[in-house]
Amino acid sequence: MSASKVELYAAIRRDHRAGLSMRALERKYGVTWRTIRRALDSHWPEPRKQQAPRASRLDPYKPVIDGMLEANLDAPAKQKHTVKRIFDRLLDEHGAAGISYQMVRAYVAVRRKEVRWEAGRGPEEVFVPQTHMPGDEAEVDFGDVHIVLAGVPTRCYLFSLRLSFSGKAVHRVSASCGQEAFFEGHVHALNVLGGVPRGKVRYDNLKAAVAQILGFSRQRTEPERWIAFRSHWGIESFYCRPGIEGAHEKGGVEGQISYFRRNHFVPVPEVATLAELNEMVDEWDLQDERRRIRARPKTIGEYFAIEQPRLKPLPVEPFETGRWFTPRVDRYGQITVRTNRYSVPVRLIGKTLRVLLHASELIVFDDGREVARHERLSTQGGSRLVLDHYLEALVRKPGAFPGSTALEQARAAGKFTPVHDAWLAAARAAHGDREGTKALIEVLLLARHMNHEHLVAGLASALRAGALTADAVALEARKIADGDAMGQPPAAPPDPGPGGPAGATVTFLTDWRLARLPPDTRPLPSVAAYDQLLRRRGGSAPSEGEAT
Repeated sequence: MSASKVELYAAIRRDHRAGLSMRALERKYGVTWRTIRRALDSHWPEPRKQQAPRASRLDPYKPVIDGMLEANLDAPAKQKHTVKRIFDRLLDEHGAAGISYQMVRAYVAVRRKEVRWEAGRGPEEVFVPQTHMPGDEAEVDFGDVHIVLAGVPTRCYLFSLRLSFSGKAVHRVSASCGQEAFFEGHVHALNVLGGVPRGKVRYDNLKAAVAQILGFSRQRTEPERWIAFRSHWGIESFYCRPGIEGAHEKGGVEGQISYFRRNHFVPVPEVATLAELNEMVDEWDLQDERRRIRARPKTIGEYFAIEQPRLKPLPVEPFETGRWFTPRVDRYGQITVRTNRYSVPVRLIGKTLRVLLHASELIVFDDGREVARHERLSTQGGSRLVLDHYLEALVRKPGAFPGSTALEQARAAGKFTPVHDAWLAAARAAHGDREGTKALIEVLLLARHMNHEHLVAGLASALRAGALTADAVALEARKIADGDAMGQPPAAPPDPGPGGPAGATVTFLTDWRLARLPPDTRPLPSVAAYDQLLRRRGGSAPSEGEAT
């Protein structure tokens, strides 16, 4: 229905009210008397009549196609008629000459939904708006994210807990999506929120919470640790349906993870540790409180201020989220936890240790004392070795030092610097391969009692002075450490002159300290008072009993 016809009808009615006859209107607007009569009878033009559909070569086969679509209603999900299969059957079984694939596709696109309605199945997907009360419900899920961790592209997992009323969400990144990360994500989120939802918390069927799905119901067999965790925090779980249908039952957190990943993980973050990344994530969570969800009148933070007082209080006692293991140390000084290998001090070879595995780190204990701590590996079959754990063995076997895996990992992590390599090369040239390597190992042992930066600076200073012993490195490192403690750097070493070695010379620590003593303003001592004793002795002769 065009706007020009509406304007034509309005003009005809206006001129007729001005006194023009119907014949004059016909001549003026070039229309028939029937159009003039319809314009005078109604100010709104009649709708255009729908033309009857034209006959198609597909018409004789439409009942056959409808039968195939009706069979789809009860067919297995992966064995339904596709448009291609319907077209092939029409050609092979019914001799449908003269039809094209495009004709079948256009007809099936319209009739598929009509057949469902005629069979009483309704539409394929219906989304019903929901209303949530403050502090009543929440949703939990994991999403994968990619970061550059210590220079290495790494896949990590983003935990998200979202309150349904306010939309307030708390996130946490971990190296895995196992039960330890699942628990730690809950603990962090509930502590940030300051309470626990009073109603249901929606989950999908992740392994950390569901051991077995019982038939087609919502009943689940839960792991015992998850049951104990829920009981401690007072969480009432609600499990969604498996598959894509279940994702729609917790669409809030699904969309939240997508939003958070697009807006905060683009470009890909580059961090040194997961702890550094999680500090950034906490800041992003606070920033998101200032945004509005769709056309809601208040921000997320304003709605959360209403919701927070309605949450259940947190439990007073803590819950250990880590999982205990008791591996045995093999002959390589390593333990195996979840297919990955981690080093421990070689003195513990053959012993059975206790390991507490968290989402992002693991802690090794021997008789209740912590003996090692590692960042958890996110791969399978990987290894994380600490060079310090092997130093006692390398002192006895210095030939194994250059090719050791722990040394390569220390280089990759930046713990074994080019200064170390330069000092080692100079020491081996001066003392021989064996003794030079042992000298560097003795220097590395100093790191157990000295700051790493001070030790590297001491290595550099000793290298410039040509002092290639562990004692000289220790002396230079202590000088630098004392200078930092006093708030001033050590004095620059004197120039060795044209014939001396290039760079610095080693200064004794006592001389260096004496050079920095405050000035003594006291007067010099005087012995003038003792001169009278000299005069008395010179003016009298010695008696007979006195010695001369």
